[in-house]
Amino acid sequence: MSDPANDESVGSTKRRKLLSLLGGGAAVTLAGCSGDQGSSDGGDGEDGEDGGDGEDGGDGEDGGDSGPTFADQAQAAWGRAVNNPLPEDEELRQEAYVEMEEAVRDDMALLPLYHGLTELFWYDYVDVPLTGALGKHWQQLNTTEVEGKDSLNLINSTFDELDPIMSTDTASSIVITQIYENLTAFPNGVPEIENQLLEEYEVSEDGTTWTFTLKEDVQFHGGETVTAQDVKYSWRRTVESGNSERATFTLNQPTGLGIEVETDDEGDPVPDSLAIEVVDDQTLEIQLSGPNPDVLDIIAYSSFAVLPEGYVGDIEGYDGEVSHDEFITNVANGTGPFELDEFNVDEDVSVVRNDDYWGETASVEAVNWEIIEDDQARWTYALEQNADRFEIPTFAYEQDAISAETDDRGREVGTYGPAGDLEEEVNYLGVSEISTYYFGFNISNTPRAARQAVAYALNKEQIVQQVFAGRGTPAYSFLPPAIWPTGQDGYQSFLDDYPYSLGENDSQGAQTVLSEADYTQDSPFEMTLTTYESEVFQTAGELVRDLLSGTGLDLSLETSQFSTLQSRGEDGDLQMYSLGWIWSWPAVPYGMFQLEPRNTDTSTMPGETNGFYLDWQTNLEEEAE
Repeated sequence: MSDPANDESVGSTKRRKLLSLLGGGAAVTLAGCSGDQGSSDGGDGEDGEDGGDGEDGGDGEDGGDSGPTFADQAQAAWGRAVNNPLPEDEELRQEAYVEMEEAVRDDMALLPLYHGLTELFWYDYVDVPLTGALGKHWQQLNTTEVEGKDSLNLINSTFDELDPIMSTDTASSIVITQIYENLTAFPNGVPEIENQLLEEYEVSEDGTTWTFTLKEDVQFHGGETVTAQDVKYSWRRTVESGNSERATFTLNQPTGLGIEVETDDEGDPVPDSLAIEVVDDQTLEIQLSGPNPDVLDIIAYSSFAVLPEGYVGDIEGYDGEVSHDEFITNVANGTGPFELDEFNVDEDVSVVRNDDYWGETASVEAVNWEIIEDDQARWTYALEQNADRFEIPTFAYEQDAISAETDDRGREVGTYGPAGDLEEEVNYLGVSEISTYYFGFNISNTPRAARQAVAYALNKEQIVQQVFAGRGTPAYSFLPPAIWPTGQDGYQSFLDDYPYSLGENDSQGAQTVLSEADYTQDSPFEMTLTTYESEVFQTAGELVRDLLSGTGLDLSLETSQFSTLQSRGEDGDLQMYSLGWIWSWPAVPYGMFQLEPRNTDTSTMPGETNGFYLDWQTNLEEEAE
């Protein structure tokens, strides 16, 4: 077994060096360490001698006792996972990630609520491929057919840029996927990687050198033939452009590729030093800092989309054919099945068919998205058949109206309706996402007893059924069961050890753990839950508040715009909050990095750290550097 302390130091130094290159980002997760502290020292909230009472060092609340805290446990486990990247270390990494989950659970740094369910509905005159667990934003729409129409009309949310290295949201990704392409892809969001612009690849024996050969005769919308120089330029932008929000996916491991780069005295990347060598027009080679089994998955992410060399002049050596301001909304030049037609921010966006597409030419001449945020307005737009495929807001949703069967990918496929205002039967798809929606806690602002009390009081089955109309799966871990590191048997063991009254509203358990920390109905702890502007999360907050009434925890509710919630989280100005995380590729580290305690330090966000807004580093025995 490796030395956790040494691993932690090496891993953190490496991460900080890489993060120092970034200058932005948001995000998530962590890991744990030695022994069985979580199962023996208060994880159940019943043992007042070892941390369950919130008064001793075992819970990391006061540091009065010797021995590792849960944050120490998580930090050391993350270090072990990061510093043992070889294939033969896989079992060690799996165990480390599970230890992180145990530390998060036992310290209740974050309370998972549910794993998302994507539900799509479409009229019978539309023939669209089914999407998979990675989401609809992966779906290229060239194989969609619309009987009697020459265009496909959809609804989207607000976004304000089409630069692949700036895109961090689903709304922009949906459009970018039609215009730009990568070396690999998850077709229709099914988590099985396939080549896209890639013809073949080779990996060196030590796993650090990858050689990619591109498909021949692929052309950009502007007529230029795709070469390896275009790929190098596009990937350099992810690191060198001041507009990039995804440098970590290029530089970091295990959350990204880990391509080597030189840095200057300021810690910034030296221009054109990213370890990418163009061998010839069709071949390029990348050098990684360590072996990485997820390379093909990661390069499918939209930030690695390929555009013509020098198209935008935002890195050294290129003046740019277009300005970056133009590139954000007015022009685009990819290899996808559609070309950008028009983008009116906050109003609508449209793309038109690329008749010279190297793959299957689109059946429809255009795809149009009306940008609508309001749920009622979206529903009305869909009912009037202005949208050919749509989603149904929870207020109009009737679970009993679904008639579906499970296919070989575990998706529910069938029909919905007629129901409510929808007077006809439509097609239905329900697919469990690789996602987790959660309540997070700023550890500095919320004692462990309060965090645990919420976990005791909340019956996740109830909240999913009553608040979210059954549209999701109750979550007891941050990692969804579909990608649990030790498989389904391991996940079941994790559930068997779940300490917070699984499947019950245990107000007595909440009251007990609060009482042990000297919080009572007459002298309660006061805490505020901040939710973004989502009706269902506001309703969930009301349910939690009512369940905690009289237990020794007074919960107040407030709502906030999404962007404001993010900035307050980065300022450490939250106690309890709602957010979610959707995996862009099915790899455990992608997501878990946000739970590494030292990466949850809000005093260095955004930029140096990019974890969840937990301030969990304050519970480390040794002060975080």
